[in-house]
Amino acid sequence: MSSKNDIIKNLNPHYSWTLKLADIKTVEAVKFDNPVAEFLEISRFVGGDAVLLNEGEDVNALIKTLYPDAVRIASNLPEITIASFNPDETDDPHNLNDVELAIVKGELGVAENGCVWIPQNVRQKALYFISENLVIILDKNKIVNNMHEAYERVAGNDYGFGVFISGPSKTADIEQALVIGAHGAKSVRVIIN
Repeated sequence: MSSKNDIIKNLNPHYSWTLKLADIKTVEAVKFDNPVAEFLEISRFVGGDAVLLNEGEDVNALIKTLYPDAVRIASNLPEITIASFNPDETDDPHNLNDVELAIVKGELGVAENGCVWIPQNVRQKALYFISENLVIILDKNKIVNNMHEAYERVAGNDYGFGVFISGPSKTADIEQALVIGAHGAKSVRVIIN
């Protein structure tokens, strides 16, 4: 008898039953002919945006075009030359307040829901949530079809901290008022290279 059955039996000694777990059948997970194209489409559907960097296109010029008014730009990525400061140089996450744009690296993208796995690659993980706008740089060869494949890739790795982000932060109340950016970035854009 399982421990679950023992607990239930102790709850009501005058009634005996046996719990049978349902047989879980493996369901064929969704697969796409073109995961990158699907990721681009779904990212827009969830309120974010994704763009494919053209061959030879400068990522810094593209970001500056997309966010022309951003001044306080945080990034620890060596290829990002438009950053106004490196967030890893601060000991206090409160110093990340008023970050207009954070540019970070995504480890893995998921085509079925447009989310990106981001392990903690910065000193203060608050950067992922406190910035007004978030740009995620993602390698097109690291986009998988579905969450099953994503979990297989991240399982067993000791990331310490990681988060799946899909579009901007959203919340809604009982009156169905949708608020964008309530718990995180107001905009999320993925640049696929």
